[in-house]
Amino acid sequence: MAREAVTEDVGAGDITTTAVIPAGMRARAVIVAKESGVLAGMPLIREVKRVLDPRMQVMLLAREGGPVRPGQRIAEIEGSLRGILTGERVTLNFLSLLSGIATLTRAFVRAAGHHGVTILDTRKTTPLLRSLEKYAVRVGGGRTHRFSLSDAVLIKDNHIDAAGSVRRAVELVRRRLGHRRLPIQVEAQSLAQVRDALSVRADIIMLDNLPHSTLRKAIRMVRGRARTEISGGVTLQTVRALALLKPDYISVGALTHSAPAIDFSLEILKS
Repeated sequence: MAREAVTEDVGAGDITTTAVIPAGMRARAVIVAKESGVLAGMPLIREVKRVLDPRMQVMLLAREGGPVRPGQRIAEIEGSLRGILTGERVTLNFLSLLSGIATLTRAFVRAAGHHGVTILDTRKTTPLLRSLEKYAVRVGGGRTHRFSLSDAVLIKDNHIDAAGSVRRAVELVRRRLGHRRLPIQVEAQSLAQVRDALSVRADIIMLDNLPHSTLRKAIRMVRGRARTEISGGVTLQTVRALALLKPDYISVGALTHSAPAIDFSLEILKS
Protein backbone atom coordinates (compact mmCIF):
# COMPACT_ATOMS: atom_id res chain seq x y z
CA MET A 1 0.00 0.00 0.00
CA ALA A 2 2.83 2.41 0.83
CA ARG A 3 4.50 1.79 -2.53
CA GLU A 4 1.29 2.44 -4.46
CA ALA A 5 0.65 5.62 -2.48
CA VAL A 6 4.15 6.96 -3.10
CA THR A 7 3.92 6.12 -6.81
CA GLU A 8 0.60 7.97 -7.06
CA ASP A 9 1.94 11.06 -5.31
CA VAL A 10 5.41 11.27 -6.90
CA GLY A 11 4.38 10.44 -10.45
CA ALA A 12 7.35 10.84 -12.80
CA GLY A 13 9.36 12.56 -10.07
CA ASP A 14 9.32 15.29 -7.41
CA ILE A 15 10.30 18.20 -9.66
CA THR A 16 10.48 20.83 -6.93
CA THR A 17 12.53 18.86 -4.42
CA THR A 18 15.06 17.55 -6.93
CA ALA A 19 15.53 21.08 -8.30
CA VAL A 20 15.98 22.79 -4.94
CA ILE A 21 17.60 20.16 -2.67
CA PRO A 22 21.14 18.85 -3.41
CA ALA A 23 21.26 15.08 -3.78
CA GLY A 24 23.56 14.47 -0.82
CA MET A 25 21.92 16.80 1.69
CA ARG A 26 20.87 15.13 4.93
CA ALA A 27 18.52 16.34 7.65
CA ARG A 28 16.54 15.46 10.74
CA ALA A 29 12.80 16.02 10.93
CA VAL A 30 10.01 15.40 13.39
CA ILE A 31 6.34 14.63 12.86
CA VAL A 32 4.19 16.64 15.25
CA ALA A 33 0.53 16.22 16.19
CA LYS A 34 -1.47 19.42 15.84
CA GLU A 35 -4.65 18.04 17.46
CA SER A 36 -5.63 15.66 20.22
CA GLY A 37 -6.67 12.19 19.18
CA VAL A 38 -5.88 8.48 19.06
CA LEU A 39 -2.78 7.61 17.08
CA ALA A 40 -3.00 5.13 14.21
CA GLY A 41 -0.79 4.47 11.20
CA MET A 42 2.64 4.57 12.83
CA PRO A 43 3.98 1.49 10.98
CA LEU A 44 3.30 3.28 7.70
CA ILE A 45 5.87 5.97 8.54
CA ARG A 46 8.60 3.36 8.22
CA GLU A 47 6.96 1.76 5.18
CA VAL A 48 6.83 5.03 3.23
CA LYS A 49 10.41 5.91 4.10
CA ARG A 50 11.57 2.39 3.15
CA VAL A 51 10.02 2.82 -0.29
CA LEU A 52 11.79 6.14 -0.82
CA ASP A 53 15.15 5.36 0.81
CA PRO A 54 15.84 2.17 2.82
CA ARG A 55 18.76 3.94 4.55
CA MET A 56 16.50 6.50 6.19
CA GLN A 57 16.24 6.13 9.98
CA VAL A 58 12.86 6.41 11.71
CA MET A 59 12.43 6.60 15.47
CA LEU A 60 8.85 6.23 16.69
CA LEU A 61 8.22 8.37 19.76
CA ALA A 62 4.58 7.48 20.48
CA ARG A 63 2.53 4.32 20.81
CA GLU A 64 0.09 3.06 18.20
CA GLY A 65 -3.38 3.34 19.69
CA GLY A 66 -2.21 5.75 22.35
CA PRO A 67 -3.42 9.31 22.93
CA VAL A 68 -1.69 12.29 21.33
CA ARG A 69 -1.94 15.96 22.20
CA PRO A 70 -1.21 19.14 20.22
CA GLY A 71 2.52 19.77 19.89
CA GLN A 72 3.52 16.20 20.71
CA ARG A 73 6.36 14.74 18.65
CA ILE A 74 5.34 11.29 17.47
CA ALA A 75 8.31 10.35 15.24
CA GLU A 76 11.79 11.48 14.28
CA ILE A 77 13.26 10.89 10.82
CA GLU A 78 16.90 11.17 9.80
CA GLY A 79 18.36 10.77 6.33
CA SER A 80 18.15 12.20 2.84
CA LEU A 81 16.34 15.53 2.86
CA ARG A 82 15.02 14.75 -0.60
CA GLY A 83 13.46 11.53 0.70
CA ILE A 84 12.04 13.23 3.78
CA LEU A 85 10.33 15.97 1.76
CA THR A 86 9.14 13.72 -1.06
CA GLY A 87 7.48 11.36 1.41
CA GLU A 88 6.04 14.07 3.62
CA ARG A 89 2.52 14.30 2.26
CA VAL A 90 1.91 10.55 1.86
CA THR A 91 3.09 9.93 5.41
CA LEU A 92 0.95 12.69 6.89
CA ASN A 93 -2.09 11.66 4.85
CA PHE A 94 -1.93 8.11 6.19
CA LEU A 95 -1.56 9.35 9.76
CA SER A 96 -4.37 11.90 9.43
CA LEU A 97 -6.85 9.46 7.92
CA LEU A 98 -6.19 6.50 10.19
CA SER A 99 -5.85 8.52 13.38
CA GLY A 100 -9.14 10.23 12.58
CA ILE A 101 -10.89 6.86 12.25
CA ALA A 102 -9.28 5.50 15.42
CA THR A 103 -10.23 8.64 17.32
CA LEU A 104 -13.88 8.54 16.29
CA THR A 105 -14.08 4.80 16.98
CA ARG A 106 -12.64 5.28 20.48
CA ALA A 107 -15.27 7.97 21.12
CA PHE A 108 -18.08 5.59 20.11
CA VAL A 109 -16.66 2.75 22.21
CA ARG A 110 -16.46 5.01 25.26
CA ALA A 111 -19.91 6.48 24.67
CA ALA A 112 -21.39 2.98 24.47
CA GLY A 113 -20.00 2.31 27.93
CA HIS A 114 -19.59 -1.04 29.66
CA HIS A 115 -22.76 -2.77 28.54
CA GLY A 116 -21.26 -5.72 26.67
CA VAL A 117 -21.93 -4.12 23.30
CA THR A 118 -19.40 -4.38 20.46
CA ILE A 119 -19.00 -1.41 18.11
CA LEU A 120 -18.68 -2.58 14.50
CA ASP A 121 -17.59 -0.87 11.32
CA THR A 122 -19.30 -1.40 7.94
CA ARG A 123 -18.28 -1.73 4.30
CA LYS A 124 -18.71 2.04 3.81
CA THR A 125 -15.01 2.47 3.21
CA THR A 126 -12.82 4.25 0.67
CA PRO A 127 -12.26 1.93 -2.32
CA LEU A 128 -8.89 0.16 -2.08
CA LEU A 129 -8.24 1.53 1.43
CA ARG A 130 -10.56 -0.84 3.28
CA SER A 131 -7.82 -2.88 4.96
CA LEU A 132 -6.22 0.25 6.40
CA GLU A 133 -9.48 1.87 7.46
CA LYS A 134 -10.74 -1.25 9.18
CA TYR A 135 -7.34 -1.64 10.83
CA ALA A 136 -7.77 1.87 12.27
CA VAL A 137 -11.20 0.88 13.62
CA ARG A 138 -9.57 -2.00 15.50
CA VAL A 139 -6.89 0.36 16.85
CA GLY A 140 -9.72 2.51 18.21
CA GLY A 141 -11.35 -0.45 19.95
CA GLY A 142 -14.00 -1.43 17.40
CA ARG A 143 -14.33 -4.62 15.39
CA THR A 144 -14.82 -5.58 11.77
CA HIS A 145 -18.38 -6.39 10.70
CA ARG A 146 -17.26 -8.22 7.57
CA PHE A 147 -14.34 -7.38 5.35
CA SER A 148 -15.88 -8.50 2.07
CA LEU A 149 -19.08 -9.96 0.68
CA SER A 150 -17.61 -13.46 0.96
CA ASP A 151 -17.08 -13.33 4.74
CA ALA A 152 -20.67 -13.75 5.86
CA VAL A 153 -24.24 -13.79 4.64
CA LEU A 154 -26.21 -10.57 5.08
CA ILE A 155 -29.72 -10.73 3.66
CA LYS A 156 -30.93 -7.15 3.23
CA ASP A 157 -34.21 -5.61 2.15
CA ASN A 158 -33.47 -5.81 -1.57
CA HIS A 159 -32.58 -9.50 -1.26
CA ILE A 160 -35.82 -10.14 0.63
CA ASP A 161 -37.88 -8.25 -1.95
CA ALA A 162 -36.27 -10.19 -4.80
CA ALA A 163 -36.76 -13.56 -3.09
CA GLY A 164 -40.30 -12.79 -1.98
CA SER A 165 -39.82 -13.37 1.75
CA VAL A 166 -37.24 -13.77 4.49
CA ARG A 167 -37.85 -17.52 4.58
CA ARG A 168 -37.32 -17.93 0.85
CA ALA A 169 -34.15 -15.81 0.89
CA VAL A 170 -32.67 -17.88 3.73
CA GLU A 171 -33.61 -21.14 1.97
CA LEU A 172 -31.84 -20.01 -1.20
CA VAL A 173 -28.73 -19.02 0.75
CA ARG A 174 -28.57 -22.33 2.62
CA ARG A 175 -28.99 -24.23 -0.63
CA ARG A 176 -26.12 -22.21 -2.11
CA LEU A 177 -23.87 -22.77 0.90
CA GLY A 178 -24.42 -26.51 1.01
CA HIS A 179 -22.23 -27.91 3.79
CA ARG A 180 -20.29 -24.67 4.25
CA ARG A 181 -21.03 -22.98 7.54
CA LEU A 182 -21.19 -19.20 7.42
CA PRO A 183 -23.14 -16.98 9.80
CA ILE A 184 -26.44 -15.89 8.31
CA GLN A 185 -27.59 -12.40 9.17
CA VAL A 186 -31.00 -11.01 8.25
CA GLU A 187 -31.91 -7.33 8.15
CA ALA A 188 -35.25 -6.65 9.82
CA GLN A 189 -37.20 -3.43 9.42
CA SER A 190 -40.23 -4.47 11.47
CA LEU A 191 -41.19 -6.83 14.30
CA ALA A 192 -42.83 -9.09 11.73
CA GLN A 193 -39.51 -9.49 9.94
CA VAL A 194 -37.81 -10.16 13.28
CA ARG A 195 -40.26 -13.02 13.84
CA ASP A 196 -39.61 -14.30 10.31
CA ALA A 197 -35.85 -14.22 10.89
CA LEU A 198 -36.24 -16.14 14.15
CA SER A 199 -38.44 -18.75 12.46
CA VAL A 200 -35.64 -19.61 10.00
CA ARG A 201 -32.98 -19.63 12.75
CA ALA A 202 -30.94 -16.66 11.56
CA ASP A 203 -27.69 -16.31 13.47
CA ILE A 204 -27.80 -12.51 13.67
CA ILE A 205 -30.72 -10.14 13.22
CA MET A 206 -29.85 -6.62 12.12
CA LEU A 207 -32.39 -4.15 13.45
CA ASP A 208 -32.21 -1.44 10.83
CA ASN A 209 -33.46 2.12 11.40
CA LEU A 210 -36.13 1.09 13.90
CA PRO A 211 -37.65 3.42 16.53
CA HIS A 212 -36.30 3.06 20.05
CA SER A 213 -39.47 1.47 21.39
CA THR A 214 -39.49 -1.12 18.59
CA LEU A 215 -35.81 -1.88 19.17
CA ARG A 216 -36.54 -2.61 22.82
CA LYS A 217 -39.33 -5.04 21.90
CA ALA A 218 -37.25 -6.70 19.20
CA ILE A 219 -34.26 -7.29 21.46
CA ARG A 220 -36.48 -8.80 24.13
CA MET A 221 -38.09 -11.04 21.52
CA VAL A 222 -34.74 -12.24 20.19
CA ARG A 223 -32.86 -12.61 23.48
CA GLY A 224 -31.07 -15.97 23.62
CA ARG A 225 -32.34 -17.13 20.21
CA ALA A 226 -29.99 -15.12 17.99
CA ARG A 227 -27.58 -12.22 18.24
CA THR A 228 -28.81 -8.69 17.60
CA GLU A 229 -27.24 -5.75 15.83
CA ILE A 230 -28.55 -2.19 15.80
CA SER A 231 -27.80 -0.31 12.60
CA GLY A 232 -28.74 2.89 10.82
CA GLY A 233 -28.06 6.51 11.69
CA VAL A 234 -26.20 5.82 14.93
CA THR A 235 -24.46 8.92 16.30
CA LEU A 236 -22.33 9.78 19.33
CA GLN A 237 -25.42 11.38 20.80
CA THR A 238 -27.59 8.25 20.46
CA VAL A 239 -25.16 5.35 20.90
CA ARG A 240 -25.28 5.25 24.71
CA ALA A 241 -29.08 4.98 24.82
CA LEU A 242 -28.91 2.23 22.18
CA ALA A 243 -26.23 0.37 24.13
CA LEU A 244 -28.48 0.39 27.21
CA LEU A 245 -30.91 -1.80 25.24
CA LYS A 246 -28.19 -4.52 25.38
CA PRO A 247 -27.86 -5.55 21.72
CA ASP A 248 -24.82 -7.66 20.91
CA TYR A 249 -23.54 -5.21 18.30
CA ILE A 250 -24.00 -1.65 17.12
CA SER A 251 -22.68 -0.93 13.61
CA VAL A 252 -21.62 2.58 12.64
CA GLY A 253 -20.88 3.53 9.04
CA ALA A 254 -19.61 6.94 10.15
CA LEU A 255 -16.47 5.36 11.63
CA THR A 256 -15.00 5.11 8.15
CA HIS A 257 -17.05 7.41 5.93
CA SER A 258 -17.25 10.49 8.16
CA ALA A 259 -14.32 10.49 10.57
CA PRO A 260 -12.66 13.94 10.76
CA ALA A 261 -8.94 13.77 9.96
CA ILE A 262 -6.43 14.47 12.71
CA ASP A 263 -3.87 17.06 11.62
CA PHE A 264 -0.11 16.39 11.71
CA SER A 265 2.86 18.35 10.40
CA LEU A 266 6.45 17.55 9.48
CA GLU A 267 9.12 19.98 10.67
CA ILE A 268 12.78 20.04 9.64
CA LEU A 269 15.01 20.46 12.67
CA LYS A 270 17.58 23.23 12.48
CA SER A 271 21.22 22.23 12.97
